[in-house]
Amino acid sequence: MSQENVEIVRALIPPPDVDVARLLRDDDLFEQVKAGAEPLVASDVESVAAWQGGDARTYAGIDGFRKLWLDWLEPWTAYHASADEIIDQGDRVLVLARDRARRAETDAEFELQSGSLWEFEDGRLVRVEFFRNRVQALEAAGLRE
Repeated sequence: MSQENVEIVRALIPPPDVDVARLLRDDDLFEQVKAGAEPLVASDVESVAAWQGGDARTYAGIDGFRKLWLDWLEPWTAYHASADEIIDQGDRVLVLARDRARRAETDAEFELQSGSLWEFEDGRLVRVEFFRNRVQALEAAGLRE
């Protein structure tokens, strides 16, 4: 089932040319994404903003996943996400990401390197944790001391 989990993650991450900020802020576009994601995601999926450290915040359901991202995207006008590496760990999938973002007050583009850990049960996503950086993600996955 692990390769199937990797394929689910690939299906849930928008292509790098898609502006994630626009996608998630637009109710109609999000409803289309949600309809496609529902068969792949548990209805009570947990999304964790682990970048907040000890104050990590957990969101519930697909709408909670959106809320987590909307909270993160607040300062960004445009945001493009891409996966540099997707690592199969059986019931978990580690994603090492490279994102590009722009704030309203500047034309400068920022590059962010982060990671996320996706957990699966019975072929459906049940939990995803988003980390501030790759070191945190690798540690959570047990791949770094």
